[in-house]
Amino acid sequence: MDRQSLQRFEDQSDAATVAPRLAALRHELARRGLDGLLVPHADEFQGEYLPPSAERLAWLTAFTGSAGAAIVLRERAAVFVDGRYTLQVRQQTDTSLFEPRDLVSEGLAGFIETQVRAKTRLGYDPWLHPQAERERLQTAADKAGVILIAADSNPIDAVWLDRPAPPTAKAKPHALNLAGESAQSKRTRIAEELKAKGIDSAVITLGDSIAWLFNIRGADVPHTPFSLAFALQHSDGSADLFIDPAKRSAELDQHLGNAVRLYSPHEFTAALDRLAGKTVLADPSNTAAAIFDRLEKAGAQLRRAADPCQLPKACKNPVEIQGARKAHIRDGAALSRFLAFMAREAAKGELSEIEAAQILEGYRRDNGALTDLSFDSISAAGEHAALPHYRVNRSSNRPIRAGEIYLIDSGGQYPDGTTDVTRTMIIGTPTAEMKDRFTRVLKGHISLATARFPEATTGAQLDVLARRPLWDAGCDYDHGTGHGVGSYLSVHEGPHSISKKPITQVLKPGMICSNEPGFYKPGAYGIRIENLVVISEAKDIGGDRKVMEFETITLAPIDLELVETSLLNADEKTWLNAYHARVRDSLLELVDADTQSWLKTATRPI
Repeated sequence: MDRQSLQRFEDQSDAATVAPRLAALRHELARRGLDGLLVPHADEFQGEYLPPSAERLAWLTAFTGSAGAAIVLRERAAVFVDGRYTLQVRQQTDTSLFEPRDLVSEGLAGFIETQVRAKTRLGYDPWLHPQAERERLQTAADKAGVILIAADSNPIDAVWLDRPAPPTAKAKPHALNLAGESAQSKRTRIAEELKAKGIDSAVITLGDSIAWLFNIRGADVPHTPFSLAFALQHSDGSADLFIDPAKRSAELDQHLGNAVRLYSPHEFTAALDRLAGKTVLADPSNTAAAIFDRLEKAGAQLRRAADPCQLPKACKNPVEIQGARKAHIRDGAALSRFLAFMAREAAKGELSEIEAAQILEGYRRDNGALTDLSFDSISAAGEHAALPHYRVNRSSNRPIRAGEIYLIDSGGQYPDGTTDVTRTMIIGTPTAEMKDRFTRVLKGHISLATARFPEATTGAQLDVLARRPLWDAGCDYDHGTGHGVGSYLSVHEGPHSISKKPITQVLKPGMICSNEPGFYKPGAYGIRIENLVVISEAKDIGGDRKVMEFETITLAPIDLELVETSLLNADEKTWLNAYHARVRDSLLELVDADTQSWLKTATRPI
């Protein structure tokens, strides 16, 4: 296994660095006349993953999770994480200096409102907070009598002496035979939409929107093929792209064409100033507060609305959907090789969680098309599987033992598609309770997979289908049932989802979404079954309304040793048998002889 894959599992924490770095930051804050600082896990582009140069939270606290925040006061500091990282944060940071707190139930706003003294001068970097978040923080500060102050420059950068340089990976054209629509066509579509709404220009900063709009991909951040940049899309069809010259090439310039004007990122704020008197769209949920401030100061007429690229990007075209199908066949073969290996070897007790994840990554790389994992694999045995978003590292790593459930949630980035799949397997013999809970999760998965629903239905309206079999037994799970997935883009994309949250975005044809109900018994085991599905219009079913349905595109066996067949009705058995027949037919010729033998047994009819 190469050093890059090994590095994913390093703790990367050095709690001994926390005290001197915290002291240096406090000294810098005092020099600036500030009593404290907000430190989000964010950069100016507001993506899920950050380049090393933007990992300010990790530098300060030694916590390396993909979500979190911190607040530093003169005599107190706290680090905020969600349920994924409650174990990791205590392993990595110095908790005598940074008190772990809940990012979801409290967060920075809740802490400011209840824990920060009045008249505290609290600094923040307006490039690292979206406008909507800044407004929530300001509301909390006003209630507490706290003075929120936008810093001219980030105080951490002044004391981070060995800060890495910003990324300069080359941006590459995303070929038309993969994208399915030219960049010019996309920009024309967005321009016409802006013009129809009386908008002159739209600010675009999200990495996946930039990638989709210009049909480019890059390597600036882990797990997502983004080339970080700013853009302005104008209603006349032209666009301005603000990208580091080091990322450009003759090939890229030719691909972008004359309708795209190229600038360096440091010219972006001056371009905002030139929008004086124009009507400008900016999305407050993912556009930095500093951009709103600059546009308001310039005299632009701000239109607060959703990023215009997000919905059309989510509705994949036929080329992208076919690419996703091909990627999942390739990925399914790798995952089946892994599951067959685990069936042979795991019960011996010689494999650890890290080793299992490395072996699966190796199988994915064997197919020759993988560019990266789509996220850090969740390789979890026993009680760790009960943590829905557990991330193994050197400190938490443990052996996989007989009699335990093992859960692997993983995915790959391929030029033709992004995958995300979870399988749960028993190592040895399951208990009756394990089988009951697994089968109820399976029933919910099937219920959602087979749902047909009228157009204009939201994911929140369908969420109950996946939960009802668990509710019948007094059980539930606390995460969403489904998230959007990109086309060689982010493994977590909006604007759609399937969850209890009352998100109003309707499910549209071409959207790819996960179907992943689960069950988690704290301290014992966890279960999740995740496939990706494509939304399409159902044909020839009668009725007087347009109806949507799901096509499952993930291909990998579901562990029959955990299925209590007496809990399945005839339709559910028919679905499972048909799914396994499709898995077998699609993958059998793509795997080695040992895996073929295992696959035939693993997909046997019940």
